[in-house]
Amino acid sequence: MTKNVSATSVKSELLKMLDGSQAHATFEDAVKAFPEKLRGTAPEGLPYSAWQILEHIRIAQRDILEFSDNHDGKYKPMKWPDAYWPKDVSPPSSEAWDAAIKSVLEDRKSFEALIEAATDEQLVAPFEWGEGQTLFREALLIIDHAGYHVGELIVLRRLLGAWKK
Repeated sequence: MTKNVSATSVKSELLKMLDGSQAHATFEDAVKAFPEKLRGTAPEGLPYSAWQILEHIRIAQRDILEFSDNHDGKYKPMKWPDAYWPKDVSPPSSEAWDAAIKSVLEDRKSFEALIEAATDEQLVAPFEWGEGQTLFREALLIIDHAGYHVGELIVLRRLLGAWKK
C-alpha cells in the first residue's frame, strides 16, 4: 500500500536538503575555520581554490534565487561560464571571505522562504518567465550544485591538510 505524498511533506524534505545536513557534511562544515592562508591555494591537480569555489557557489545560488523570484521581470541571465567563476584565485580580504559565506547563507534563507510561501501549484508550475523551470526544479538544482561543490571544498581541504571533522 502506498501513501500519498503531500506537497507539504515535499516542501519539508526540500527545506531539509537545502541545508545539506541529511547525508553529508554541510556547507557550514566545509567553510568553518578554513585557514586564511590556504583560501587562495589550488592544490596540484585541482583547477580551483577554495575562494573560487566559495564564490562560484555564492554567484550560482544568487542567480538561481533571482531567477526563481523574478516576478518583476528584472532578471537578466548571466554569461556562462565566465560570470559564474571568479578570476582571482585568492579572496581580496578575510572580510570578503566572510561576506561570501554570509551571502550564501542569507540567499539560502531567502530561497527557503520562496519554498515555504509557495502553494502546492506554485511549487511545480512552470515559471512564466522561464523555459519550463519550476520552483521545485530550482530547489533541486541548488541542492545538487551545493552538494557537489561542498564535496570539492572538503577534498581541497584534505589535500591541503586542513580537514578535521
